[in-house]
Amino acid sequence: MSWSMVRGAPRRIVFAALLAVLGASHAQAETPFEMLAGTWNGSGQIRLENGKSEALKCRAFYTQKDASGLGIALRCASASNKIELRASLNQDRGAIDGSWEERTFNAAGTVKGRMTPSKINLSITGGTFSGSMNVSILGERHSVSIETNGIGLKGVSINLSRG
Repeated sequence: MSWSMVRGAPRRIVFAALLAVLGASHAQAETPFEMLAGTWNGSGQIRLENGKSEALKCRAFYTQKDASGLGIALRCASASNKIELRASLNQDRGAIDGSWEERTFNAAGTVKGRMTPSKINLSITGGTFSGSMNVSILGERHSVSIETNGIGLKGVSINLSRG
């Protein structure tokens, strides 16, 4: 279509066509699951039941299963401890449920929570164990905070970036 053809058209038709083109080319905002998909590296702290705290080096792998599913594999190591967390999350309109396991501390259970455009807040339970996991996403970085009761691991705080 040439500009000369547009000149004669009513302005509202041209405006509507322009909005349709711009709307189609503008990508919809990513969900937290989409933003996390991929490999991340970082560091942080582990807090143990005995009060000891150690520096951690971590690597996280997030696999988006589909628009509503996310797989998590988080591996961290300190001078004397390892963390191997696995989770399978599903979301529907911001409500999250799923399962998790931590292999080093031999704990497993269920996950329930909510997500917003930049956060995932989870309650985790299993047997005599309970806790929370919160993920805050800011562009190419995100932080993970885990608090627990009922196992030797009391908490983890890590900051990760793409890598």
